[in-house]
Amino acid sequence: MSNQGLIIEERSRDIGNFLVGRLLPFRKKRMVGPFIFIDHMGPSTLKPGAYMDIDQHPHIGLSTLTFMLEGELMHRDSMGTVQRIAPGSVNWMVAGKGVTHTERTPQELRDGRSFTAHGYQIWVALPKDQEDIAPEFHHLDASQLPKWKDGDTEFTLVAGKGFDRESPLPVHSELFMVELKTKASYALRIQDQLEGEIGVCVVTGSVTACDEEIKAGNMLVSKTENLCELQVHADTHIFLFGGTPFEEERHMFWNFVSHSKEKLEEAKQRWINKEFPAVPEDDTYVPLPGA
Repeated sequence: MSNQGLIIEERSRDIGNFLVGRLLPFRKKRMVGPFIFIDHMGPSTLKPGAYMDIDQHPHIGLSTLTFMLEGELMHRDSMGTVQRIAPGSVNWMVAGKGVTHTERTPQELRDGRSFTAHGYQIWVALPKDQEDIAPEFHHLDASQLPKWKDGDTEFTLVAGKGFDRESPLPVHSELFMVELKTKASYALRIQDQLEGEIGVCVVTGSVTACDEEIKAGNMLVSKTENLCELQVHADTHIFLFGGTPFEEERHMFWNFVSHSKEKLEEAKQRWINKEFPAVPEDDTYVPLPGA
């Protein structure tokens, strides 16, 4: 998904052991582990004349993780992948040296009905020595993800390692993404369960951290690697994400991520010159911003 016009650096604030804000990157925190961009899609009502159509656009140096909570998308890419994604399943596209893709409302849903689209588009930077690997695409159905319960609280390990489990999603660095849903108030003890920097995305409900309530629509980023406890209130839905940070800084322009500014410039020129691989049977083209 293109991030044109979607990175909003809203004011972040410091509440003690956390930074609190709306989207990644924060003004004070550019990445959480290898996670460099998180876009909360919706919830939006899609209907005739307003279906989702994200035209052909490129990526380098990152993996995209698409996770839908409501609604469905059809992914097509320059590798020839055609993959519909439903709520609870995962699309994982490794851009590597360069890939092009589109995301659209599936044709079968364009029948005059209205429906809700709600999900997350997440970018994970690749390690420096893997930025130029060949593109890959992987899809996991919801049934393939590790799931467990602690009392009435439900956990799903979307990606990476955590809570003595490992997702089958083939990631390229030490990371984690965990979905958690509560029915009753739950004391979440994270210490020794997750490795690296830790972010918390509050989808619905609220959590309490450092004696402050953080409501839906906000993200928290722990300032320590081993967050001890978070009080998750009843009927709350959150994601935990993060991992081991890279030693090198990452630079980002539009849909491109790299440790090298020169590689970003090369990618810009390649897109202007239409040298990226194309999505089969698709002649759409999103211009480079500012070109």
